[in-house]
Amino acid sequence: MTTSPPANPGAQPQAARQQFASDNLAGICPPALQSLLDANASGHQPAYGNDEWTQRASDMLREMFQTDCDVYFVFNGTAANSLALASMCQSYHSVLCSPVAHVETDECGGPEFFSNGSKLLVGENESPAARLGKLTPDAIEHMVTRRNDIHYPKPKVVSLTQATELGTLYSVEEVRAIAAIAKRRHLKLHMDGARFANAVAALGVHPSEITWRAGVDVLCFGGTKNGLPVGEAVVFFDRDMSQDFAWRVKQAGQLASKMRFISAPWVGMLEDDNWLRNARHANAMAQRLFRAIRELPGVQVLHEPQANAVFAQLPRRAIDSMHALGWNFYEFIAGGGCRLMCAWDTTEQTVDAFAADLATACAQAA
Repeated sequence: MTTSPPANPGAQPQAARQQFASDNLAGICPPALQSLLDANASGHQPAYGNDEWTQRASDMLREMFQTDCDVYFVFNGTAANSLALASMCQSYHSVLCSPVAHVETDECGGPEFFSNGSKLLVGENESPAARLGKLTPDAIEHMVTRRNDIHYPKPKVVSLTQATELGTLYSVEEVRAIAAIAKRRHLKLHMDGARFANAVAALGVHPSEITWRAGVDVLCFGGTKNGLPVGEAVVFFDRDMSQDFAWRVKQAGQLASKMRFISAPWVGMLEDDNWLRNARHANAMAQRLFRAIRELPGVQVLHEPQANAVFAQLPRRAIDSMHALGWNFYEFIAGGGCRLMCAWDTTEQTVDAFAADLATACAQAA
């Protein structure tokens, strides 16, 4: 049996259309890719993070945050959050978070698994901030004080998602207020920063101001959604909490033998503030998309975007039409609405094309 050769063996695969389902869909940004190639060309290097690239990336993060923090690189955000929280808790402790915090909704029980049972407690608060995905000091106070008996998992950590799963941001003042109640109640403060870059870019503050200077003890700094191929940084501002964390990383299967290929792209990302440039662009594309669709018939934008996502209620027929046209976006987060996520490489042409197709689909659905 013979098979026909491909019509054009030398042809390159056509680039896939840009989409709005997730910023995970985007490729590697050029500076990160160049650093990855440079690391590959640097010859034999020590393994397990003892290489020059890991040291350089760690030092760059310390310089960026203006403090002598401990830095660890892991493969993904689930590991970063789960292992960080596990290092902050005993098995009988609890982690306080928003009902839509990523650690609650999207980690498949990872924090509970790696902490050997620490329970996530969600703050049911009907305040305007809570409805935008944020945890409030009042909700924290309620969870801490509603019980103190031995049958209740003892509160130990507050976890904030920055930016939130609804694309909103904690201001510096809000983080400080949460840190104040946490300190008063003897709690530690964890920040899930999968889109930390987008938050810093939107708030226009120094990264230290929204983290350790505001009272954050541990930050999981996401790079994958901002242009890295793989790898997140776990940053311990409270260095006492990182004791034995290297062993925890190893036991969890998160210690890369060729660590330089995780850490080197961070060098390219951090140089010349490329991480901020990428985030600013993604945020700007979300604003462009918001302006283009907010007045379309049948469209109800839930709130003005604060980072790189637009959340909107769309007519069912319009959603089906957009999917039929090949557009890809999620419907499972925004209270039955749609999440439209922009990335570091989203172009104005892609935004405009999506908005034009949505305008047609909404007109037909009216």
